[in-house]
Amino acid sequence: MKLTKKKKILAIVILIAIITSLGIHFTLNNKKEYTDYSYTEFLDKVDIGEINKVFLSDNEKITGTLKNGKYFKTDNPRTEGFKEKLLMSGVTVEENSGNTSIKDIGTFIFVILGFAGIAYFLNKNSPKQAEKEITKMSNIDDDGNNSSVITFDDVAGNEEVKESLKEMVDFIKKPEKYEKYGARMPRGVMLYGPPGTGKTLLAKALAGEAKVPFFAVTGSDFIQVYAGLGASRIRSLFKKARESEKCVIFIDEIDALGKKRRGGASGSGNDESDRTLNALLTEMSGFKGSEGIVVVGATNRIDTLDEALLRPGRFDRQIEVGLPDVNARHKILKLHSRNKPVSKDVDLGKVAYQTVYFSGAKLENLMNESAMIAAKRNEEKITMIHIDKAYYTVVAGEEKKDRSAISLSDKKITAYHESGHALVTKLVSPENRVTKVTIIPSTKGAGGFSMNLPPDKMYRTKRDIMNNIMIALGGRAAEEIIFGKDMITTGASNDIEKATDMALTMISRLGMDSESGLVNYDVLLGHNSGTNAHVQGRVKSLIDDQYKKTRKLLEENRDLLDKITNRLLETENINEDELNEIIENKETLN
Repeated sequence: MKLTKKKKILAIVILIAIITSLGIHFTLNNKKEYTDYSYTEFLDKVDIGEINKVFLSDNEKITGTLKNGKYFKTDNPRTEGFKEKLLMSGVTVEENSGNTSIKDIGTFIFVILGFAGIAYFLNKNSPKQAEKEITKMSNIDDDGNNSSVITFDDVAGNEEVKESLKEMVDFIKKPEKYEKYGARMPRGVMLYGPPGTGKTLLAKALAGEAKVPFFAVTGSDFIQVYAGLGASRIRSLFKKARESEKCVIFIDEIDALGKKRRGGASGSGNDESDRTLNALLTEMSGFKGSEGIVVVGATNRIDTLDEALLRPGRFDRQIEVGLPDVNARHKILKLHSRNKPVSKDVDLGKVAYQTVYFSGAKLENLMNESAMIAAKRNEEKITMIHIDKAYYTVVAGEEKKDRSAISLSDKKITAYHESGHALVTKLVSPENRVTKVTIIPSTKGAGGFSMNLPPDKMYRTKRDIMNNIMIALGGRAAEEIIFGKDMITTGASNDIEKATDMALTMISRLGMDSESGLVNYDVLLGHNSGTNAHVQGRVKSLIDDQYKKTRKLLEENRDLLDKITNRLLETENINEDELNEIIENKETLN
């Protein structure tokens, strides 16, 4: 709930007034120090005129003040004529029977009423505020009857996904056509895959092709602190969608609201996220076949989604939007080069070949970085030099300008480390390309890098994974051969992490270890299979074996390792052709 500035100030003023009143009341009461007189002493002081005022009460003690302002108390005689005697002696008398209690009760009631007033003031707007929060859903992205200007022509690659979505376009435009044949078209499509592969773009293109409004929200929009507000937002969204008659609802990062429900056993089966998910399930089940409304969800983690969300009748189709292959990458690069002054000498096919494992977003970033580099240098055209520079910037970060702090010994260690990676790559996987080896440190913290590009493949064989483990261990093996076991460095930390992950995947999930068998240990033990003693032992054994092979391979080709290292120390960079030339000049390859 949000309060205006004036209301906040008023609430603070009221609170301060209450605290101040309480403080004054209790301070004054606590400051009174009473002198206790016997009744005889009291009468003596009455006679000599030292008593100023007496407060009569029904209590055992009566109180009063002296002429000097001090307070006193004495025994209450409870005799007739006592008051008259005091008055005759010039003493002021006040009846105080129950007054103190009444004041205390009054103060207490005042405090309670004050706090109740503040509570009412702060909470009376809660329903209105909740209502405002619910109506915020009316402000979701809606591009009107024009819909998005993006069409499938603006989406490069993902041909299979586009074909599947084109069927949905016909359904949105002519739902009655399918109803006539008794066909129920999918109510929802779930797009899943790595980040940056174009899921949002495809959803926009679907609405653009169908020329219908596009409602875009994210899963986090429905996660609220108010009980029931998330569910209310879901209902508001679908109500607005039905008012548009035909539209595309896009829920990005749907896993934020659609995670698997844990059930009542966990004590959280009826929490806010479950109510929100239930509202979404109910709304999607309530679609009529002729409404022409399609819900498109997007997630990077489809394995975390609730099964009820993926059943037929809700998200009927689950379409993987994967990383683009070489042809798709070429098309994406062409698409993002359309409005850029790219030189005729630029070979986008070669760039596509180099950008293995690049997503569509990363390719767009590559061309944007190239344009920025060309603009910074005031060049007329974007050339391959700019694209190459951008490529290594995207992958490894900017080169460090100040390298004076790097000692010669550190430079030598880095050179042997990167030479080890490059040489092992060329010896165990000749089909892999090593496009660049450098010992120039980057802003991402790397001391250097060896750019290893595997060929595009649908599958990875056991041999491929074993070779990749050897490539990852090549840097540490080279360090140990040249400098000894006691002089190995921390530079291989990331390499060891990669090797461990590959070995663990082989053994625990892919069933590629003969001793471990065709068992998925993640299913058997849960997703913490890496803590299992048997799995740990097999991972260590596999990596130890591959490390011994890597060391032996580098020892047998020590001359090549030295040549590559010496070239790196001279030039700091070796490109693909130079590396191939060094290796091909060796008479025999082991």
